[in-house]
Amino acid sequence: MNNDEDASLVRRCLRGDDEAIRQLVNRFQAEVYGLCVRLLNHRHDAEDVTQEVFLRIFRGLRGWDSRRPLKPWILSIAVNRCRTWLSQRHRRPEAVDYLQDTLAGPPADDTGELVEEIHKAVAELRLEYRTAFVLFHEQGQSYEEIAQVMNRPVGTIKTWLHRARMEILERLRRRGMVPETMKSEPEA
Repeated sequence: MNNDEDASLVRRCLRGDDEAIRQLVNRFQAEVYGLCVRLLNHRHDAEDVTQEVFLRIFRGLRGWDSRRPLKPWILSIAVNRCRTWLSQRHRRPEAVDYLQDTLAGPPADDTGELVEEIHKAVAELRLEYRTAFVLFHEQGQSYEEIAQVMNRPVGTIKTWLHRARMEILERLRRRGMVPETMKSEPEA
């Protein structure tokens, strides 16, 4: 969708058009949920935060600048809600079902083990690095889109992505998953 189509959809939502509301949720729900799962590392928390994100979206639609793309605005709300959730997580009791979310079956081969190790490395990144990494590598966002979502300059996003990759690579080296001689990428 382009900005004009986004603006039309938002106007319909603001008028209370149930079909437009469904369209907006259907269009962004999977992406918002996927981002929340990767940033929070917990399915149930991600479900809760995704619901909060959509409540905030609908409460804040009047404040959306129709000259700007809708998607980065929505994803920035998701990132901010995840930050808030993480900052409050230590005050919440840990749910027993968290173990079900984090337990993985035995890897079928080295590839499964490598993928699991990469996921663990991503989960340990600083939130800014993890957010940029997930948006770029898993959601296919451009540097410019990530910069809008995170309200940072493109150069900062490139630096964060580089640092995230280097931290992941270093963890994989320490765990013996990649050879020490594997070259590091040049800084963006």
